[in-house]
Amino acid sequence: MTYFFFFNGVEERADSSHTSLREKKKVKVCDMKTTSITILFWPLFILLLSDKSQTSKTEVKCNFTAKNYALIPANINKDVTILDLSYNKITLNVTDTTVLQTYFLLTELYLIENNVIILHNNSFGKLSNLEILNICRNSIHIIQQGAFMGLNKLKQLYLCQNKILQLNPDIFVPLKNLILLSLQGNLISYFDVPLLSHLEFITLYENPWNCSCSLLSLQNWLNTSNVTLENENITMCNYPDILKHYNIKTVPYKAECYSKFPSLITIDLYNHFQSISNSTLHSSFNNITRNSEHESLGKSWALLVGVVVTVLMTSLLIFIAIKCPVWYNILLSYNHHRLEEHEAETYENGFTGNPSSPSQIPDTNPEETTVIFEQPHSFVIDDDGFIEDKYIDTQELHEEN
Repeated sequence: MTYFFFFNGVEERADSSHTSLREKKKVKVCDMKTTSITILFWPLFILLLSDKSQTSKTEVKCNFTAKNYALIPANINKDVTILDLSYNKITLNVTDTTVLQTYFLLTELYLIENNVIILHNNSFGKLSNLEILNICRNSIHIIQQGAFMGLNKLKQLYLCQNKILQLNPDIFVPLKNLILLSLQGNLISYFDVPLLSHLEFITLYENPWNCSCSLLSLQNWLNTSNVTLENENITMCNYPDILKHYNIKTVPYKAECYSKFPSLITIDLYNHFQSISNSTLHSSFNNITRNSEHESLGKSWALLVGVVVTVLMTSLLIFIAIKCPVWYNILLSYNHHRLEEHEAETYENGFTGNPSSPSQIPDTNPEETTVIFEQPHSFVIDDDGFIEDKYIDTQELHEEN
C-alpha cells in the first residue's frame, strides 16, 4: 500500500512538472512574439517620434504687428513658418509679392488690417505649405481669378470685413483642401455656389443679401450639402423689404423662382452625374459647345443677310429718288413737236397785238423800238416764226425759208 501511494505521489509530481514545462514554453513563445513585433515596428515608432520632434523644432514664429511697415520686410528668417504682419500699411504690391515668395515654408500668414486693395494673380504662388491665410479688415474690392493659385494645402481662408462686391466661384478652384471660408462683413449681395468639395464651414453674415430668385441656388446648396452656415440666425436678407426678417437659408421663394432656377431634384441629379468619368463629361461639354457655336453662326448669317438687303433697298430708293426728276425732264423734252404754219402766224400776231409792243408806244425812234422788242424775247435766235427747240431740225427750217 505504502509503495502504491509513493508511486502515485511520484506520478503526480511528474505530471505537475510536465505542466510547468508546458507553461514555461508558452510564456517563452509569447515573449518571442512580442519581441519580434517590437523589432518590426520599432523603426516606425522612431520615425514618428523624429517627425514630431522635427516639426516642433522647425516651427518658427515671427511677429511684426503694429510696426508701421509699408512693405513686407525682406530680412526675416527664411525658415519662418508663422508670420504675423497685422496692423501695418502693407498693400501687397508686386514688391511685397516677390518678397513673400521667398518664405516658402510658411504655414500661417496674417495680414489683418493693412492697406490691401487688390489681390493680384499668383500673390501666394510659391506658398504651397500655407494652411491659414487671414486678410481681414482691409479694403479688398478686387480678387483676380488666379489670386489663390498654388495654395493646394490651404485649409482656412479669412476675407472678412473688406469691400468685396462679388466673387467669381472659379477663384476657389485651386483650394482643394479648404475647410473654412469666412466672408462676413463685405458688400456681397449675390454669391454663386463655390466649387469646394471639402468645405465644412462658411460665414456669410453682415452682407447686403438680395433674397430674390437669384439666391435660390445658394440656398439649395446650403440646405443639401454638408456645409455649416456659421451664425445662421444673423445672416439676414437685406432686400426686398418684406423678406428682411428671414435668414438666407430659410427665406421662402415663390413658385416662379423654381421655374427659373434648378430645383432640388436637379441639384441631386447634378451631384449624381458628377461621379461620371471626366472623359464623358468633357465629351458632352464639347458637344454642347459645338452646338452653341453652330447656332450663333446661323444667327450671325441671318443678321448679315438682313443688313445687306436693307442697305441695298435703301440705296435703290435713293437712286430712284434722285433719277426720277431727270427722267421726267427728258420725257417732257421728247414731247416737243414742230410748229405748223398757221401756229407760227398766230404766234407772230400775238406778239404784234401786245399792248407793250413798239407800234403802240408814241414818240419813239426805230432804234429804241428794236431794243425794247428784242429784250423780252432774247431767247429767239432768228425772227423766223419758230420757237427755239433743240430737237427742231434747223437745216430743214432754212430750206423752207
